[in-house]
Amino acid sequence: MISQKLSEKVALVTGGTSGIGLATAKRFVAEGAYVFITGRHQPELDAAVNEIGKNVTGIQGDVSNLADLDRLYAEIEQEQGRLDVIFANAGGGEFIPLGSITEEHFDKTFNTNVKGLLFTVQKALPLMPEGASIILNASTASIKGIPASSVYSATKAAVRSFARTWTVDLKDRQIRVNVVSPGLIPTPAYDLLWGLSEEQLKELVANLAKNVPLGRAGTPDEIAKAVVFLASDDSSYVSGIELFVDGGFTQI
Repeated sequence: MISQKLSEKVALVTGGTSGIGLATAKRFVAEGAYVFITGRHQPELDAAVNEIGKNVTGIQGDVSNLADLDRLYAEIEQEQGRLDVIFANAGGGEFIPLGSITEEHFDKTFNTNVKGLLFTVQKALPLMPEGASIILNASTASIKGIPASSVYSATKAAVRSFARTWTVDLKDRQIRVNVVSPGLIPTPAYDLLWGLSEEQLKELVANLAKNVPLGRAGTPDEIAKAVVFLASDDSSYVSGIELFVDGGFTQI
């Protein structure tokens, strides 16, 4: 019997069509929540909704497009009237070394990972009751010097900063804001980040795992379980933290 830690909660997972977002949406539903997921591409969104199976609505949109966010929240308000949990997960990037960074790369990464995340949260506030929970997806890249990740890492450092200021901004409403920072978690997004073949990617992950104290890569579901903790009353006295789910990578 699953404990239903999110019974009767209404949740939103942005970027919920694959990887960490999809795994978290599945966990939220298993824990009793009704979940809205977003994604930019309708076919992937439909597939994710089918995979989740119940208590889910998929809404196509791009978090960096403010009109899409307005449409998203209008639909959530119409269907459920409130939003108890947000997992602001949509994000991405490419590894480009200093010297080769373009304005387009900078704008695209910041528009999704910083602007999109900020307005995802700000535009949701009218729907959020006292005691709601906001979880932001950052990365170990925000505190580790990873080659060719200037722009991506800077966006994730901004996400970490948001949690600190929003914890103070929202304290009167008892809304908790926390960050989850995944470590080495192979997902479909890795293909875009690294631009490698499947074989090359396997080799890279195996090499990177040697730097992880637990000696392996993690799974999207291991991140999802941490997000459930931050979304639920199990973490009722936890706010403003960065929870590293990285096998110890950032701690040594």
